[in-house]
Amino acid sequence: MDRPASPLASTSIPERIRVLLLEDNEDDAELIRHELRRSGMATITDRVDSEAAFAAALREFEPDVVLSDHSLAQFDAQSALAMLRKVRPTTPLIIVTGHPNSDATVACLRAGAEDLLIKGNLGRLAGAITAALDLRRPLEGLTPRQIEVLRLVSEGHRTRDIASRLKLSVKTVESHRGEVMKRLEIHDVVNLVRYALRVGLVTL
Repeated sequence: MDRPASPLASTSIPERIRVLLLEDNEDDAELIRHELRRSGMATITDRVDSEAAFAAALREFEPDVVLSDHSLAQFDAQSALAMLRKVRPTTPLIIVTGHPNSDATVACLRAGAEDLLIKGNLGRLAGAITAALDLRRPLEGLTPRQIEVLRLVSEGHRTRDIASRLKLSVKTVESHRGEVMKRLEIHDVVNLVRYALRVGLVTL
């Protein structure tokens, strides 16, 4: 694990960011750690290179952000993104790859990956992480149930369908939806859907 001492001057990001690297090349992982140190971003990093290790890290390491190479042979970024949406749905995944123009890259971005960075040019890394976390900051005020309601509303489900699916009353679902809009400071369903798409809770 890497534990640099000097935090960024910005007050909008956590004092220490937990960064999970899904990367099977230790040299490439070290390049990422080096860039994080160079930027001054205070991080704790962990590296995994298999599905089982990734699943364990989501539960135990509890990352704030995942950096993934899409081209791992046994467990790629798109598979990781699907697992991340189930376990930590508000955690962003950023692709860090040496092969940006592949079909796999496009598929990951369509599936909800937050951003794409090239391993040979990591100058945007700290900024991309900060932007992803800032975008999701309002979600910290929501309960897991409210996040689930947000996801279902954004997928186009009707209130009665959501109530049936979650085994709640219609009134309770309406209350959750109202609280979600209040806490996110979003006042209509269209913009609620746009926000859910932007943070990767739902995909087109």
